[in-house]
Amino acid sequence: MVRNAVRFVLVAFLLVAGFLVSAPYANADTFLFTSDHCTGGCGTAPFGTVTVNQNGANVDIVVTLAAGYSFVKTGAADFQAFKFNAVGVVLGDITVDAHIPVLVAATGAFNGNGTGTFAFGINCPSCGNGASDDFTAPISFHVANATVADLTQPNALGNIFVADVLAPNGNTGPIDVSTPPITTPEPATLTLLGLGLFGAGIVLRKKTR
Repeated sequence: MVRNAVRFVLVAFLLVAGFLVSAPYANADTFLFTSDHCTGGCGTAPFGTVTVNQNGANVDIVVTLAAGYSFVKTGAADFQAFKFNAVGVVLGDITVDAHIPVLVAATGAFNGNGTGTFAFGINCPSCGNGASDDFTAPISFHVANATVADLTQPNALGNIFVADVLAPNGNTGPIDVSTPPITTPEPATLTLLGLGLFGAGIVLRKKTR
């Protein structure tokens, strides 16, 4: 009886796990800004995160800096607050969320400060250069008809994303992501897994009585 119950629980667990693996868009990837290109240094990493999430046929990206850091506009990052590459993407595919100050997407050959070449950027047209109009609110945008893989390919120098920042110590410069992401299951996925295991546990208790 106990052996059959254990076998049932194992089968139930494998079914739930298999569903989670096959379910599309089950995970969000969180990348850490760990590389420091600031003049004089930007402090202790990580300096912030980039969360990349598949949302149907689109990709949602949120760029958040650590406390005390802010986005700036300098030539070291080609006057872009954030830079990235994308495969099979054109400028019209990118939609930037409402933001204060207003942000827009741009395309070009961005290769400032030795972080490698990037084809796309998010910038603040109304902001003054340097730290005169720095801002801290996260940058959020969406890329249509794309996958996470399309937006997370490293450039020739191994860098995936770049942000231009003002550090708490007053130094400015680019920071970049060059390490693999931390993959985090979405809340719905965690809930589904918990329900599956909870149900299996109930059956196990009934069968072992």
